[in-house]
Amino acid sequence: MKPPQNPLRHLHGKLRAMKEQHEERHRPTGFGFAQADRIDYLDGALWDAVAAHGSVFMARPVLRAMESAGPENVMPRYILIFRGARPVAAVVAQVVTVNGSQMRRKNEASGSGGAKGLMKRLLGPAAAKAADGWKDRFVVAGNLMSWGCHGVAFVPGEDAAELWAGVAEALYRVRRAERLSGETNLAMVKDLTPAQSGVETLKRFSYRPLATEPNMVLDLDPAWRSYEDYLAALDAKYRRKVKDIVKKLAGAGCQVESLAGDLAAEADRLHELYLAVQGNAAVRLVTLPPAYLPAMAGALGEAFRCTTIRQEGRIVGFVTSIRDGDTAIGYYIGFDRTLAADGLPIYLQLLHATIADAIHWRCRRLSLGRTALEPKAGLGAKPEPMSVWVRHRVPAMNWLLQGVLGTVPHSEAPERNPFKAGG
Repeated sequence: MKPPQNPLRHLHGKLRAMKEQHEERHRPTGFGFAQADRIDYLDGALWDAVAAHGSVFMARPVLRAMESAGPENVMPRYILIFRGARPVAAVVAQVVTVNGSQMRRKNEASGSGGAKGLMKRLLGPAAAKAADGWKDRFVVAGNLMSWGCHGVAFVPGEDAAELWAGVAEALYRVRRAERLSGETNLAMVKDLTPAQSGVETLKRFSYRPLATEPNMVLDLDPAWRSYEDYLAALDAKYRRKVKDIVKKLAGAGCQVESLAGDLAAEADRLHELYLAVQGNAAVRLVTLPPAYLPAMAGALGEAFRCTTIRQEGRIVGFVTSIRDGDTAIGYYIGFDRTLAADGLPIYLQLLHATIADAIHWRCRRLSLGRTALEPKAGLGAKPEPMSVWVRHRVPAMNWLLQGVLGTVPHSEAPERNPFKAGG
């Protein structure tokens, strides 16, 4: 029988580990850093050499679009990480200012549950100030206007664990520089999946993982050459559902069409429909201005598509899609909630439009995001685990975070298989 562990020895080991981690957090990693407030302040060729291995959201034209037309409460920061004279990693960070009203629905009653409860658990000392007048700042490695690992890129062949240490130091440097404008209490790396190797290194710097809602991903059969091929792969029950969607929309006088050309002419209407959906979200860290989608369309060119549903010439729903390498992203969506509440299947038709876009681009998969898990599962999408890694400025708060992060609830995606047997 194994003898019981000496509690004093166990405590001593914990304290020693904490001391070692504290020393590591305050010891340079040995990398070099170039930091800028605008992407054009950095050497473009050096940035491109690294960003080419990351997301399309790290491309300089896209970053410029977000700088010029992004949310007012988001300030970008860019970091190149060097090993000697060679850039080996790039980080897109965002310093965001939030207040209490952004952390709950407009019609949410006061209390400690829901998103407000999440804010209290995450922000600790600020919980008592979680009213509309409360305000805080934090720094994010990633993109608050998207989901996925869109803020970190590594050069192939480098040790990922070492580079994540470099990312932790880069965020520390950003936080230190931001002290001139005010404290940034929370640092976050979003959104990481099991595919990211070496990320456990962040634990040595007091980052802790928080599981979020899963990203719903539809794997696309290479044999599908058109949207009709996808429909043919569905079993009879799900094909009938799609036919019912088309029939209901046609009966209501709706037409589905691509919004070709410049989105600026319809920017105000698209923004109105976007707000109808975004305003229902529990947490609204950012709100896109009307110019954002037209700016992104201009930056992405053929890698951006917008599908609309019109009724009597008026847009009643829209969805945007973005091509990111071999992944298509069903991006921002908006629709008339009154018509949807009356049973018009606008949302479902818009989801199907993103499938058509993904197949048109010959993508390998379609990323549909973390909301509305049930209808996305009905398309054949499967959950992809996703997490954010967070660290609080106050060391004692990291102990609290370690305890509460395991208690934040998130929904389980339903299991659905809409395809024919063997599909």
